[in-house]
Amino acid sequence: MLTVSIHPYSSMPDEVVAFSTTRHGGCSEGSYASFNCTPYVGDDTAVVQANQAMLCERLGITADRLVIPYQTHSCNLLTIDDTFMHLSGDARHAMLQEKDAMMTSLDNTCLCISTADCIPILLYDPIHKAIAAIHAGWRGTVNGIVTSTIQTMHQTYGTQGADVHAVIGPGISLAAFEVGIEVYEAFEKAGYDMGIIARWHPEKEKFHIDLPKANQLALRSNGVPDEQIHDCGICTYTQHRDFFSARRLSIKSGRILSGIMLR
Repeated sequence: MLTVSIHPYSSMPDEVVAFSTTRHGGCSEGSYASFNCTPYVGDDTAVVQANQAMLCERLGITADRLVIPYQTHSCNLLTIDDTFMHLSGDARHAMLQEKDAMMTSLDNTCLCISTADCIPILLYDPIHKAIAAIHAGWRGTVNGIVTSTIQTMHQTYGTQGADVHAVIGPGISLAAFEVGIEVYEAFEKAGYDMGIIARWHPEKEKFHIDLPKANQLALRSNGVPDEQIHDCGICTYTQHRDFFSARRLSIKSGRILSGIMLR
């Protein structure tokens, strides 16, 4: 019997389950080995479904309560509500295309984001019992996906930034995230404090960007208190044996799932 390995986030209140999967304990092979639960990256469908089934068993939910979007580095957000949950499988699949953030107030519904160097962000509003999962690559970060998600949660549920608890999951670190000048300039144009989030490496003549820090600043600018922001501190590039990294393994490789669920 395989034992799936997940990294739980105990910083979240007890009424929430929040986690990121590791690479260990699943059925996938090669660059997907072994616990890849993401169906959009070229892994064998039956194997992915077997991995998902093991995760659902661990979470105590049925497969239809595991919600995984097809991400495209957009800022598109999908609300997972009763209407969505009663759609056919094909209709749900269509709704999940080109979505990089999701939110819900439904119990026992696990919102999942797939990453392999980009930054997963999990949000919980304990006042209004609402959650969100965000895929923040550099494009989403620059384009304000954290802000748009918190603003939509406010419009939909009444969420205030000061009440939000946030987890910044495994992603590429400042030391590993080398970028071109166009990426540096995009962050600069978006108003980020480059003295805080960027470093120049003269030996390579390249900038490095701190994506976790940039998203921490975005959360802070939306009123989330520092003491309610937990950065797990895991670099996928340097810890690629435990967490998937596309820069290490190529795009045709597995993905981490970072999930959040109201009990």
